[in-house]
Amino acid sequence: MVIPASSTEYVHVPVTAPAGTDLASSPVKIAIVAHGDNPTGTEWQTAEWVDGVARLLVGPDGGALTLTRSTYRVWITFDPPGAENLVRLAGSLTIN
Repeated sequence: MVIPASSTEYVHVPVTAPAGTDLASSPVKIAIVAHGDNPTGTEWQTAEWVDGVARLLVGPDGGALTLTRSTYRVWITFDPPGAENLVRLAGSLTIN
């Protein structure tokens, strides 16, 4: 995905949940980082579910993050009922 630095818009992360999991009741967070390591606790932003897709508003006009020109790694974590707490590298995001 490519977003201009001046744009404020949602980054969408589609999720395939474990069978029988109600995503709407599972807290979700997204981290958008410029480094190659796993996100630290302070890099996670609270996201929201919309029709089985996690989303986070980014950009200079009220986004959770204002990103400068670079290429970022997008991570997602959610905690469905049960023993699992899932963390996944979801893709990359280029801000130009």
